[in-house]
Amino acid sequence: MMQPDIARRCKNALEAPHAMIYFAPEAEQEFGSLGLKGGRIAYFAGRAAPMGAVGAGVVAATFYNFSPRAAAKEIPRAWSIAAPEEIVAARFRAADTALRRMLGDEVLTSEAVTESVQLAAEACRACEPAGKPLFAAHADLEWPEAPHLRLWHALSLLREFRGDAHIAALQAAGITGLQALVLHTATGEGFTEAAAKMTRGWSDEEWSDAHEELRAEGLLDTEGTLTTAGKELREEVEATTDAQSMAPWTHLGATKVERLVAHGAELSKGLAKAGAFPRELFAAGSSRRE
Repeated sequence: MMQPDIARRCKNALEAPHAMIYFAPEAEQEFGSLGLKGGRIAYFAGRAAPMGAVGAGVVAATFYNFSPRAAAKEIPRAWSIAAPEEIVAARFRAADTALRRMLGDEVLTSEAVTESVQLAAEACRACEPAGKPLFAAHADLEWPEAPHLRLWHALSLLREFRGDAHIAALQAAGITGLQALVLHTATGEGFTEAAAKMTRGWSDEEWSDAHEELRAEGLLDTEGTLTTAGKELREEVEATTDAQSMAPWTHLGATKVERLVAHGAELSKGLAKAGAFPRELFAAGSSRRE
């Protein structure tokens, strides 16, 4: 029987090829050509567009650890600038040009990528959309034709599938979006504190209040470091997320999972080497700095 922690291994190996889109200059260019310029409008619109012209409340709810105020600043304004379907198309174009620039056609047409497309798409077929709204919206999109874009789309689906499960696990544990962000930042494995506040739209006061709440719960110490209880709670949440994210990997089977993980790890290394992720935004312990 496959162990649930394989879901975390898959997440660690496969997330970077999806996440590169949030930092690629090609995305800024494509969204900018539609008029989506400045602030976080491109991020909110790009990721939310598969849901249609939804309101800020839906975006804040499904993204979870972003300030509702930050979402309301950009949504629904984005839909008056460009239609959701135009934004979806721009995002795929950006992924295409970004992957070509950073990995090159030799890698993107390799047997490893060809096999990865087949494996990731097969894994996606086992992902049920019930209770996973952001995944469901992206899963309704038409699959692109180019193999490397099919892979990017598949990995995006797998990321959102786990992301929706993670939000459910956080809510079951009584952790708000901001508290989750503070706890993750405290691990030293994600964003720096400054980057977390900037990218997610939280004020210094809101951040400080969340720290106080978590200290009162015994999850952080007076210096903002995770306590033993804090580490245990985070592990419980991740374990619950793993268990709720196993469907694609159980369906794929251990041998195929290991091959996909190996391919994903190599692609992730290539992207990191190409500078896909701005090192200054990430803490010293983040894999994005490798």
